[in-house]
Amino acid sequence: MAAEAAPAASLAVLAPPTRVRLPWSAKLALAILVLVTLGAIFVPMLLPADVGRPSPDQFLPPGERGHLLGTDLNGRDLLHRLFTGARVSLLVGVCGALVSLAIGTTVGVVAGWKGGRVDALLMRLVDTLYAVPRLIFILLLAYVTEQPLRQWIYETFAGTPLAPLAGYTKIVILVFALGMIEWLTMARIVRGQTLALRSLPFITAARAIGQTPGRIVTRHLLPNLLPIILIYLTLTVPAVILDESFLSFLGLGVDAAQASWGTLLADGANAVNPVKSHWWLLLFPALLMSLTLLALNFLGDGLRDALDPRQRG
Repeated sequence: MAAEAAPAASLAVLAPPTRVRLPWSAKLALAILVLVTLGAIFVPMLLPADVGRPSPDQFLPPGERGHLLGTDLNGRDLLHRLFTGARVSLLVGVCGALVSLAIGTTVGVVAGWKGGRVDALLMRLVDTLYAVPRLIFILLLAYVTEQPLRQWIYETFAGTPLAPLAGYTKIVILVFALGMIEWLTMARIVRGQTLALRSLPFITAARAIGQTPGRIVTRHLLPNLLPIILIYLTLTVPAVILDESFLSFLGLGVDAAQASWGTLLADGANAVNPVKSHWWLLLFPALLMSLTLLALNFLGDGLRDALDPRQRG
């Protein structure tokens, strides 16, 4: 009975609080993220369907002819484009971060729990991948996989409602490519936490009562790793969004016809010149993207303070 009580007592000390109290800055950041997400979902649906199509109304300033944020080179409403781009950027950011989370957590837990040669091998793999330039990796992955993936979708889903997915293969590749380069730091963090946790008394007690390694990892290690995983997840999302925006800005990310914050920033940068500056095309995408990334970072800091047991009195 004493051996069974030890894990529960230790977990009570280490586990995150059942009621999380976020600081006001994190609550404000969460409210901003909810508003941006709702805007990405509903604003393009609520606006007239034709505002997102090319029209003769080129470079209209904000507020003119009913265009709240103005129009772009092709006469498309910037408000519609801005939140349509938010859909792509947020989708790539969240899905890429989840891919990173799955790979990094698995590698980190295995390395920290097994130790020895397995730990050394996996950490040398991480060190090697750190040395691979991100841009080259993404370009090679896109070059090798884009056409076969597009062809497979065409052949598999031809004549079905899923056939248009072939036009989004580059987004799918970006999600997996960015997720596969952002997991390295996550793996190191989880491995370090696992090494610290596996030597604590509640793990020793779980071993003593005959629990299997799989049960110990799922019932004891992962619940105690959850706070650091959630915190790092909120910090990985903006990193993936930045990477996607940078690649799209250079023309290496999503197709120009599929708006993202990176393609909008590229269009805005091209529209700003000393002769005639269409400033709204650069200002509004930059503001929304910066606000979202700042909110994600504040939310991560707030979660760290709320979930870290060492911060609680």
